[in-house]
Amino acid sequence: MASSDNPEVVEREVKEKKHKDEEKNEEKGGFLDKVKDFIQDIGEKIEEAIGFGKPTADVKGVHIPSINLHKAEIVFDVLVSNPNPIPIPLIDINYLIESDGRKLVSGLIPDAGTIHAHGSETVKIPVVLIYDDIKNTYDDIKPGSIIPYRVKVDLIVDVPIIGRLTIPLEKKGEIPVPYKPDVDVEKIHFEKFSFEETIATLHLKLENKNDFDLALNKLDYEIWLSEMSIGSAELNDSTKFEKNGISKMQIPIAFRPKDFGSALWDMIRGRGTGYSIKGNIDVDTPFGAMKLPITKEGGTTRLKKGEDDDGED
Repeated sequence: MASSDNPEVVEREVKEKKHKDEEKNEEKGGFLDKVKDFIQDIGEKIEEAIGFGKPTADVKGVHIPSINLHKAEIVFDVLVSNPNPIPIPLIDINYLIESDGRKLVSGLIPDAGTIHAHGSETVKIPVVLIYDDIKNTYDDIKPGSIIPYRVKVDLIVDVPIIGRLTIPLEKKGEIPVPYKPDVDVEKIHFEKFSFEETIATLHLKLENKNDFDLALNKLDYEIWLSEMSIGSAELNDSTKFEKNGISKMQIPIAFRPKDFGSALWDMIRGRGTGYSIKGNIDVDTPFGAMKLPITKEGGTTRLKKGEDDDGED
C-alpha cells in the first residue's frame, strides 16, 4: 500500500514539514533580531562616545502684541536646547490651538531654523486668532467673554545618529473675545455761552460689557449735533471701567452755537436734539493694551445750564 493511501503517514509528513519551517523562521527571526540589536548597540556606543542626545524644549512665554475687536495676535516663545556637538535643523513646527476640545486655529511653520551646537534658541511661534471665524463656528462663544485655550506644539528636529524626532509641547491659558463699550450722552452742561463760542461739559455714561476690567489711558472723540460736527478732542485720563459695570465721566467741548440753527434752540427749550458720538478708547487690560471703538448714533439730549441740578435727565 502506498504511503499516500495511509492518512496517518501523510499527516505526519505535513507536521514534520511545518515544524522544520517554523524552526527555519525562528532561526531567521533570531538572526535579524541579533542584527538589529547589534546595530542599536553600535549606535548607542557612537552616541555615547560623540555625545549625541535628544534636544529639549519648553514654552517659556506667551505674548499678545496686538488685540482688538477683530483679531488677536499671539506669540509663543519656545526655548529649544541642543546638547549635541553640531547644529541641528528644526524641520517643521506644527501647532494647534483649541478651546474646550474645539479647534480654534492650526498651522505649520516649515524650515523653522537651526539650533546651534551645545546651545539654546528661543523660537517664536506667531498665531493669529480671527474672532469672526471663531464666533461664526461656535455660537456659544460670545463677545466680551474670556475663553480657555490649550496650545499643542510639535517640534520636528533631525538629530544625527538618532534620526528625526518629534518634541511635543502643551501650554494652557486664557484669551479674551473683546466687545466694544456702550456709550451714551446723559446730558450737556454749558459753562460759558455765547453765539461765537460756548464751552460745555458732556456727561457720558459708559458701560463695559466685557468680563474683564478696562483701565482708560486716553479717549479721543468727535460729537455731532443734528448731523453737524461740533468738535473733537482728546482726553488723557486714568479712569477704571469695572467689568460688566457702568461708569460715568465728564469731557469738555467747545463749539459755536450760531452754526447750529434751530437744533440749538430745540436743546435750550428742552425739546432735545439728535446727537452722535464716535471715537476710541485706549485701555490696559489683563491681556495687554487695546484700542476699542466707542459709537453712539441716533441719541437725543438737551442742554442744561451750569447752575442746574446735576441729577439724571
